[in-house]
Formats: sequence, C-alpha cells, structure tokens
Amino acid sequence: MTDPVLVQRSGDVTTVTLNRPDKLNCFNAEMHAALRAALAAAAGDGTRCLVLTGAGRGFCAGQDLSDRIRSPDAPPPDLGASLDANYNRLIRALKGLAMPVIAAVNGIAAGAGANLALAADIVVAARSASFVQSFCKVGLIPDSGGTWSLPRLVGHARATALAMLGDKVAAEQAAAWGMIWQCVDDERLMEVTGAMAAHLATQPTRGLALTKMALARSATNTLDEQLDLERDLQAETGRSRDYREGVQAFFEKRPPRFEGR
Repeated sequence: MTDPVLVQRSGDVTTVTLNRPDKLNCFNAEMHAALRAALAAAAGDGTRCLVLTGAGRGFCAGQDLSDRIRSPDAPPPDLGASLDANYNRLIRALKGLAMPVIAAVNGIAAGAGANLALAADIVVAARSASFVQSFCKVGLIPDSGGTWSLPRLVGHARATALAMLGDKVAAEQAAAWGMIWQCVDDERLMEVTGAMAAHLATQPTRGLALTKMALARSATNTLDEQLDLERDLQAETGRSRDYREGVQAFFEKRPPRFEGR
C-alpha cells in the first residue's frame, strides 16, 4: 500500500505531503494517524520550518465520505467524536508547532482541507488552486477551525457567505481578500515555497514561535493583556542566544547565524 503521507527532510526544512492523489488527498483514518505522527516527529527532530502540501492535482478535498459509510439500518456516525479524535487533534498539533508552517496549496482545498491549509502560518497557493467551504453541501457546519479562522481572515460578512453558499474562491481572489499570503504560477509553487522555507529555517525560529503565540493570543486579549504578554515574551527572547547573535552581527556588519534558541 502507498504511504498516505510522505515526509522529506532537506536541511532544517521538513516537507510533509498528503499522498492519496487518486482521492484528491481526502482524509481517512490512516492519513490522519500518519499526518499526526509526521507533525509529532517534526516537533522533536530539530526541524526549523515545515511545509505542508498535497500530491497530484489537489491539496486536500476534506473528508473521504466513503470512510464513513454505514448500512441503512445502522445509527449515524458520531461526527463530534470524529472531530475530537481526528481533526481537532490535527489542527491543535499544527497550530502548536514551535516553528513556521507553510501550506503550499497545489490544487483544490475543500472542506477540512481548506481549513487545514488556513491553519498554517503562511499560505502560498498555485494560481489554479481554490478554496471552498463545502460543508453546507452535505448539511454540516465548517469544522477544523474554519469558523474561527475565516472571520479573522476575511471578515464576518465574507466568512458567513462562504460558509452558507459554499462558493469556490480562486487563489487570486483569496490573496486579494487576505485569506492567504500569496498566489503564484503553478510551475513556481514549490520553488517559491522552498525558497521561503529555506529562508525561515535560517531565522531566529524560537522568536518566530513566540511571535506565533503572541499573534494567536491577540484574538482574545485586551490591549493591556497583550502589552503584558509582549513584555513577557520579549523578556524571554532578550535572553536568547539568537538575540545576542543578531545584535553582534549588526555591529559586525555581517549576516547573523541564528540557531533557533
């Protein structure tokens, strides 16, 4: 059987590829387990930047509905339990990585696949890629953090329409709305993403991890709480080896050699 997730390490960058191309990389139980394992491994092996992408012509088309088929007389599946066991664990693991995470969206990103991409720190999409909140087409609500991320990225009005209409958003439109960072020509997707990942892996990645934390907390903190958090995190980064190296490199007029600590 083909591995549902492929992992490739190049220097300090780990690329994780969803690998069910014949199913547009839809999630089944095996892919969930393999992806969580890959993220856990990257969290502990010294990886300083992670790239998430899909094999073939799609990034991820969400849940493989055939994985949930029941006989007509069987009770319906407990989708709440499924979220707790799989998608919620996955999104928490991805958002909790203490390193920059780039989603390289190479094709359709639908349902949970769209929200998986939007859980990355930076999203770069091929021009042919698109994003769709397809949950309403089967009577469900957006999950995998979609109801949290969409309003913050595109505003309440657009988030509501996307969730209720299930319209497809082309990569160029997603970039114009601020849903993603960048739209690039298809043939340049991995080149652009690879260069960005290689750059981020040379940066003060401990400081970048704390930047992620501060930005996440800003969604619910008051200004006073955020100022206190910035004070505490800046005190921590000020004690880091990377800060000392950055200042020394500045005065010596040379590129810094950050270690991520």
